[in-house]
Amino acid sequence: VTAKAYHDETLPQEAAKTAHFCSMCGPQFCSMQITQDVRDYAAEHGLNEEEAVRKGLEEKAEEFKKTGQEIYR
Repeated sequence: VTAKAYHDETLPQEAAKTAHFCSMCGPQFCSMQITQDVRDYAAEHGLNEEEAVRKGLEEKAEEFKKTGQEIYR
């Protein structure tokens, strides 16, 4: 079962299945959107999903170092 299928199974109305976010995550964080972003990034950079995650984490680590290594700004 995919996350999208599981997500849709939990919603009672068809309109809720096309919402930009659901009650499981909310508008500021959506695990399904993050998964899609990783897939898009991988496709754009000619990587598989695992490589895309690794590369993205490396880029974020560099950004973190360059911006003062503060978690909350």
